[in-house]
Amino acid sequence: MQFGGPDSLDAVEPFLYNLFCDPDIVEFPLAFILQKPIAKYISWSRAKTVSIKYGEIGGKSPIIEQTAKQEKALQRALDQVTGENEIFVCTAMRYWKPFTSEVIQRLSGMGITDVVLLPLYAQFSVTNAASSFHEWERVTKRFGVSFNEKRINEYYENPLYISAFNERIDSALHRFANPENVYILFSAHGTPVNLVERGDPYSHQIKKTMELIMESRIHRHQYSLAFQSKVGPRKWLTPTTDDTIVKLISEGNKNILVVPIAFVSDHIETLHELNIESREIANHNGVTQFEVCEGLNDSPLFIRALTNISLEAFESM
Repeated sequence: MQFGGPDSLDAVEPFLYNLFCDPDIVEFPLAFILQKPIAKYISWSRAKTVSIKYGEIGGKSPIIEQTAKQEKALQRALDQVTGENEIFVCTAMRYWKPFTSEVIQRLSGMGITDVVLLPLYAQFSVTNAASSFHEWERVTKRFGVSFNEKRINEYYENPLYISAFNERIDSALHRFANPENVYILFSAHGTPVNLVERGDPYSHQIKKTMELIMESRIHRHQYSLAFQSKVGPRKWLTPTTDDTIVKLISEGNKNILVVPIAFVSDHIETLHELNIESREIANHNGVTQFEVCEGLNDSPLFIRALTNISLEAFESM
């Protein structure tokens, strides 16, 4: 399970419409009446600006290609353990193709009975895994189908997942002349503060992931956590990534490595929001070197983590 992304510039507006129609993402009074017209207006008003950003990173969302690579790598890894045709891997996107409804129809037509729902979000939130689960529930109910299910809520403490991040960080640090003098800034997709107040565990799990990464690095670098991608007028988690970058530079931290900790694949929020927009802010404020860590994508260590998580889930069914 993954968010998905537009596969062309023409798909940007309908993708945004699907996103803003999600009741787990956008909450407001009378949403059951007004959400669709408001989503239509927001997607229309934002489509041009967002399309320009996608145009600057290749004209479509990289999450499509990266998720396909992850799917194929996981399928190969599972085949090696269980034999071919024992476990079938497919992707259900939340806001774009292949939609959850398409995947459920496909699985039902194949006669699949046992399903492990594996979100490509390591930390659990109502805005990520829960949203995908809720869509799964709505669609299976609408189609009148059911499966023997095992749901993976989170895996933010998985040792191989942590190791995969450290491998990416090591690779990025090699791009600096003096790696020991680099400040590591972890950047996570933010959420509204009221979600945290209502018990959403995401922000706490993000912090735990960061601490596990740095514990394994013996805290050799200064580091901190910031949040990006704020949407709408509500109060979101702070500090923001861009404000933190400005503050770090003003305090003398001239070599900064940004680690996108909440994402398992590169997409617009890493390749544009961080690598273009935040880079411009850093350069404007006098940074010496600014780097953004590559996403986990199809990292062999990350695929091994997903393989082990999947097998453990099947064994417990």
